[in-house]
Amino acid sequence: MMLKQAAKKALGLTSRQSTPWPVGISRFYHENVIDHYDNPRNVGSFDKNDPNVGTGLVGAPACGDVMKLQIKVDDKTGQIVDARFKTFGCGSAIASSSVATEWVKGKAMEDVLTIKNTEIAKHLSLPPVKLHCSMLAEDAIKAAVKDYKEKRLKTNDATAAGETAHA
Repeated sequence: MMLKQAAKKALGLTSRQSTPWPVGISRFYHENVIDHYDNPRNVGSFDKNDPNVGTGLVGAPACGDVMKLQIKVDDKTGQIVDARFKTFGCGSAIASSSVATEWVKGKAMEDVLTIKNTEIAKHLSLPPVKLHCSMLAEDAIKAAVKDYKEKRLKTNDATAAGETAHA
């Protein structure tokens, strides 16, 4: 690695920027957007078939952003113990997903349903043209909670059906 850097320096080459924006453009994005884009938190996924995992998959056809947000819930306490995301989209969509996963961890499911896109947008200082990104994050949270609840209902129904069959 050091040899590669030394060779670039000797040849007068600079390393590529970590952000997709040319120099000067990043000033239009708040430092929180750039931070969550450059260093996204909780990227990845869980097994969608795990009964303790809720998956929210949402998209915005107008801009092409697609967001998958997953929550892992402690079935005894109902508390979200972990969260992951994968997002295909712009820097603001990635930053919104990253913030959403940070904000849901450690909270009860009912509490995360109160997270509003306006709070995410304010935290990231999103410009009006990027507000749809925070809306996707809010929708993804709601979809993940809904998916988890539906899975638990099916699991409980299957368990109850099995118990009555053995009785």
